[in-house]
Amino acid sequence: MALRSKAYPDNVPGAFFVDTSCIDCGTCYTMAPDVFLDAGDHSSVHHQPSEIQRMRASMALLACPTGSIGSEDKASMAEALGAFPDPIEDEVHFCGFTAENSFGAWSYFIRREAGNVIMDSPRAAQPLMKRIAEQGGVKMMVLSHQDDVADHAAFRERFECERIMHSGDRYPGLERYIEGDDPVQLDPDLLFIPTPGHTAGSACLLYRETFLFTGDHLWWNPKREMLSASKNFNWQSWPQQLKSLEKLLDFEFRWVLPGHGASKRTDTPEEMRKELERGLEYLKKL
Repeated sequence: MALRSKAYPDNVPGAFFVDTSCIDCGTCYTMAPDVFLDAGDHSSVHHQPSEIQRMRASMALLACPTGSIGSEDKASMAEALGAFPDPIEDEVHFCGFTAENSFGAWSYFIRREAGNVIMDSPRAAQPLMKRIAEQGGVKMMVLSHQDDVADHAAFRERFECERIMHSGDRYPGLERYIEGDDPVQLDPDLLFIPTPGHTAGSACLLYRETFLFTGDHLWWNPKREMLSASKNFNWQSWPQQLKSLEKLLDFEFRWVLPGHGASKRTDTPEEMRKELERGLEYLKKL
């Protein structure tokens, strides 16, 4: 729970604030950039929300993995509790309720007639669990790599979902492990793509040849205005990660939905391929 006594001094005066427990995961300023910003090694409030912006700011408060956002304004809080999973496009939603032990990594909910899917695990918050149950529960949970598993066991216990991960990360206790480097069709509309490099077991999930869920493998960098990856935060092999990024050129998608970093949408797969080629050109020079 955020404490006003520990609020950063660079918050603008008003109801909403960020305190010193912030881990700078980026969730709040990605969700509500009109209210929150990246202040270097932490987030802060740069503009108190208008009545229109208050709902989004309240949702960011709930999504914060460390409870570092506080507010004396509770007017939108009850509505915000019921707003997750938060729609992105078509059947794809942001789960919210990010987890501290995943450093605030984003997870996603896909509502499908063939069975709902969660990509990476959110925090097992009861309002979220209730909403997911109302929407049909979870058939499978796909985990991009060992860092973003969060409360996967609680979702397994509640929904009896099959948890799927690549064997390369040697993470124990799941129902299914994917072997090798070849893509595996989980369902006609779901393709598991091994992308080792960030970790040995890193993988992406492609849904309907439209939405690519990338974990910590690839994201949009708004400052450079290009698709990017991190050489510094690489736990296996940077050359291998570059090869895995090149591998994605063989697939069609127009959304990149990462665990960390900003998402990116293009109008066509061809535009996204050009963005990936441009990003790779830069990354290969690092």
